[in-house]
Amino acid sequence: MHKITWIPGDGVGPEISDASRAIIDASGVDIEWEIVDAGVDVMDEYGTPLPEHVLESIRRNKIAIKGPITTPVGTGFRSVNVALRKALDLYANLRPAKSLPGIKTRFEEIDLVVVRENTEDLYAGIEHMVTDDAAESIKIITKKASRRIVEFAFEYALKEGRKKVTAVHKANIMKCTDGLFLATAREVAKKYPQVEFEDRIVDNMCMQLVIKPELYDVLVLPNLYGDIISDLCAGMVGGLGVAPGANIGDGIAVFEPVHGSAPKYKGQNKVNPLALLQSGILMLRYINEREAADRIYKAMIAVLEDGSKVTYDLGGSAGTSEMAEAIIARM
Repeated sequence: MHKITWIPGDGVGPEISDASRAIIDASGVDIEWEIVDAGVDVMDEYGTPLPEHVLESIRRNKIAIKGPITTPVGTGFRSVNVALRKALDLYANLRPAKSLPGIKTRFEEIDLVVVRENTEDLYAGIEHMVTDDAAESIKIITKKASRRIVEFAFEYALKEGRKKVTAVHKANIMKCTDGLFLATAREVAKKYPQVEFEDRIVDNMCMQLVIKPELYDVLVLPNLYGDIISDLCAGMVGGLGVAPGANIGDGIAVFEPVHGSAPKYKGQNKVNPLALLQSGILMLRYINEREAADRIYKAMIAVLEDGSKVTYDLGGSAGTSEMAEAIIARM
């Protein structure tokens, strides 16, 4: 049996959490959920959107899945997501982007994985005003962080049967920082001769993705480029509403949808649960419950192909819970 922390989130989080958890439970995998609350709804009680007992639960169980969480103004940190990554050293942001049937998009047969370094680069937030008219931000790239994110990308490629890893950088201009990232990636790649390796300059990578995405597989990037490219790839498969994600460290992982909490739709039972559900599928694969993950995925694809039990944002009229029930029925 697995014991896993579930954070429902706020806004539409509780609705898509209930739907996704019901589907995962119906797959037959043996999970005991420890449900803890975080976000704007707990601010009055705890004075913070991320109470310490939530972090303690994740540290204890090692695996967590969370719904979207609103970032309230004036809480002392940028967001709950950033705070979780820092507190738990979740250095790898994993963002698969795979085409789904029935999802309107300009692209077909996309199957990419973005691996984004999560802890440094310009996201370290080391910046200051030089004068009233000039500001400076410091870009931090270390060999340690570069090595472990590239190793993560190669290990993921091996585990998931992926064929190629592409390191994305701007080393032609930033020869020290991105140069270090690229040199480290090339060094790591030598340990994985069974996986093809190449590198691309980030602006060229953007062009390549919209012209011939079929040539790419796993992309590994420093923090800022990873943030941008992962949203580009999400757009290629239908947007953030269908984009799963995970933040992974050494022996600990938090799985989450990429989209926001959409508070204006709270309580209306109308948004699709696909991003959170696919994050749950990622989680099941991570804990080696691959048969359950495959059952859910096949049922989800069948419901999307049928099209009669999908939510309004996917072109249908079913509610969130109805779509979940349809997926369960397909299993």
